[in-house]
Amino acid sequence: MTELISKGGPLVWLLMACLGFALAIFLERLAYYHRASMNIGEFLAGLAALIRRKNFPEALQECVATRVPAGRVIHAALLRHNATREQLKEIVQEAGQLEVPRLERYLAILNAIAHAGPLIGLLGTVVGLLDSFTNLSNTNGITTPAEVARGVYQSLITSALGLVVAIPAYLFYAFLSARSRSIMHDLERAGVEIVNLIEDAKSADNIVEFRQPSEEAQARGRSRKSHS
Repeated sequence: MTELISKGGPLVWLLMACLGFALAIFLERLAYYHRASMNIGEFLAGLAALIRRKNFPEALQECVATRVPAGRVIHAALLRHNATREQLKEIVQEAGQLEVPRLERYLAILNAIAHAGPLIGLLGTVVGLLDSFTNLSNTNGITTPAEVARGVYQSLITSALGLVVAIPAYLFYAFLSARSRSIMHDLERAGVEIVNLIEDAKSADNIVEFRQPSEEAQARGRSRKSHS
């Protein structure tokens, strides 16, 4: 590897820098997605009991403690739990859209490295071949086949390294994109289910309020019968 780098020319160092940068992005995003993931079903099951008891302050504290994108989406809905269903849908959609740039950060750079790697390698090959034929012309065509083969070999090093950079970078990008989409799906699920939980709690309130006047009316009716 050291020999390839030393013979490949200056573009080899650029390719190695791209490979190192791609690896750094992959590790950073992998750690971020690990922290951003959570069991949505289990978390919402815990919040459901708090929401049914109208314990919104504690539910908000639970969301803040998670420090994950889904928790922030749920937190935004709980802050406006008195809003209508349509307003709650807009709130969770806006909160989810704010999380998308954080989830997709650096992925465009990784995709650019995957596409630029072979092009940089091709550029190095072309430059190496031009240099070889320039030297050949300077010697008036008097050279050995071994020297020509050595020049072509050195020029092809950058093409090989370009593929070495592009293939892992593209695999990193595909894997991270899949993880990002998975977390986005969790955001959508969290938004839909928290809206349903809040609306179910409001429906329970309406049922209680409907029954209460009925019971009072029955009590008044019994009192009137006793007086009569």
